[in-house]
Amino acid sequence: MTDVGIKPAGPLSGWEVGLAVRYLRAKRKEGGIALIAIISYVAIALAVMALITVMSIMAGFRAELLGRMLSFNGHMYVQGAVLTALDRDQALERIARVPGVVSVSPIVEAQSLVRAGGYTTGAIVRGLRPQDLASMNFVADSLTPEARRGFGQGDYGGDRILMGQSLMDQMGLKVGDPVTLYSPTGADSAFGNLGGLEKTYFVGGAYSSGTADYDRAYIFMPLEQAQLFFGKDGVWDVLELKIADADRVQAYLAPVQQAAGPGSVVTDWRQRLAAFWGALKVERVAMSIILGLVVAIAALNIISGIVMLVKNKTRDIAILRTVGASQSSMLRIFFMSGALIGVAGTLTGLLLGLLFCLNIGAIQHFLEWVFQTQLFNADVYQLESIPALVDPLDVFWVTVWSFFMSCVAGLIPSWQAAKLDPVEALRYE
Repeated sequence: MTDVGIKPAGPLSGWEVGLAVRYLRAKRKEGGIALIAIISYVAIALAVMALITVMSIMAGFRAELLGRMLSFNGHMYVQGAVLTALDRDQALERIARVPGVVSVSPIVEAQSLVRAGGYTTGAIVRGLRPQDLASMNFVADSLTPEARRGFGQGDYGGDRILMGQSLMDQMGLKVGDPVTLYSPTGADSAFGNLGGLEKTYFVGGAYSSGTADYDRAYIFMPLEQAQLFFGKDGVWDVLELKIADADRVQAYLAPVQQAAGPGSVVTDWRQRLAAFWGALKVERVAMSIILGLVVAIAALNIISGIVMLVKNKTRDIAILRTVGASQSSMLRIFFMSGALIGVAGTLTGLLLGLLFCLNIGAIQHFLEWVFQTQLFNADVYQLESIPALVDPLDVFWVTVWSFFMSCVAGLIPSWQAAKLDPVEALRYE
């Protein structure tokens, strides 16, 4: 006798996929299902878009801020025996030859009192070689052409210093004005250290690093002048290194330590900026969790849609089961209906999020033109527009998380549909 029932089909067979898609195209009397499906689709798309956008903007601000801080402070530092060794110049050259090291700068740095026009404040005076200013991108780029041409010459040498624009504004100074600096230690003499040295300098140029706190705190002068002013003739306080990839600083520690020689101490920016770096990581993780929950909540809307779909298709489920469809086929049909909503919403949100991040500057300027107001204060943040840095790894995990939550949301009602007894379902039909 020939079996006229439906032969068991493999997973995700054509009739299962076709039925899952057909069920999403609800009839007029089942319009509620279509409405919930549309709401779920839009909610997932907007949640994914928001997560990608916020993570990209946070990454953009992090990169911008760290870039300015690291341009000012350096990526690695070498202290210890290398600074007092007889062959320290050769050690500096060995460190500079380490692959990936962009620049090595000997630095003298100490606190000083600054007085001008009856105004007195504290500042950190940093002495470095004029050619090393070029490694401080935000500082060097903000200098006037006259100040840049004067590196190592009259404008930056002798009694000329560089001051931050914020500090100059605070003290009411302009380029060329005299400034008196007080050193807690002075030059050595036959009678010992004189201490309390006072000297008048002239502002040779103004810089702006984009971080007002640094601009108010630091004054630059030539290395030799700083050594004389602080009584550190021929002494280096630290070697400051810039490397090609600050995020991979761990990989440079061992080769730089070997080049510096025994007795040297090598540290990196993560230790110098530990509190700031830790705060950034905590903020990033917290924001990811919060927005990840938003995506999860949006995906849970799928449950209500599939529950209503299963309720309306109870008779169809019973008939299919009676003619030979398996429980796993029922599960896959309704699971695919929910997954299709999640996949469509995720891909739409992914596209919208990427388009928004890649065109965020144009969108900002358009909104400012429409509302005739400044949405982002460039004078405060020293940025032309809101920065957005799309991290492929972030995009990947957002996509995976959204798809996973959509599958989980669709699996719960699909499991109930698979367990439906066809006899009980048809009893009252």
